[in-house]
Amino acid sequence: MPHPFELPQDVADRIIGRRGRLNVYDRLEPAKTALLVVDLQVAFLDPGADGTGGVAMAREIVPDVNRLASALRAAGGRVVWIVSTYGPDPDDRWTNLFDHMLGPERAKSFRDGLTMGAAGHRIWPELERLPEDWEVSKNRFGAFLGSRGRLERQLRDAGIDTVLVAGTITNVCCDCTAREAAALDFKTVFVADANAGRSDREHNAALANFLDTMGDVRNVDEVIEMLHRGSD
Repeated sequence: MPHPFELPQDVADRIIGRRGRLNVYDRLEPAKTALLVVDLQVAFLDPGADGTGGVAMAREIVPDVNRLASALRAAGGRVVWIVSTYGPDPDDRWTNLFDHMLGPERAKSFRDGLTMGAAGHRIWPELERLPEDWEVSKNRFGAFLGSRGRLERQLRDAGIDTVLVAGTITNVCCDCTAREAAALDFKTVFVADANAGRSDREHNAALANFLDTMGDVRNVDEVIEMLHRGSD
């Protein structure tokens, strides 16, 4: 089962005290909405990688991601697969990450696994990816900065003003992507049961902080209902 999202009562009280309600958006216009599916690649979902960089919970969210993607497409929205790509182009090398944040062995295995053409770079095969979907590569944690602005340009050109964020890791690449989106004035919804972290604690902390300061947090069923309301 995906992580349960449990918002601390003191955070909920603070949010309601600030804006008069807990959630930010009541409806979503499907034609102006894109689902950003972040890093659901073999390198992170392969059971063989559990404990060495893989995220076991990411396999549990696959059905919910597929369900949300299908609903958004049917309503007229856009699905975007965000993939971490750290080679073979030398410009894809992130010096701070590979030279300072990771040890030499971990840096090499991480980059090798997420190099274009590597088995680990592929989108997880149980995800339902369709020809009309987009794929955007990134070489930083956040998809907007990491795509060198390509993602923002594509979304703006398509008339998108709202993004739904799903994928892994909740409190790293998904959080960075959601925060960048909100900072760029996209209406941003973090989809709680379509994100996966390494622990309930880290997952919930990221979502609570985002709901408090940057945007909205909803579950898949709520998002689908909001899309239906926006289609009326």
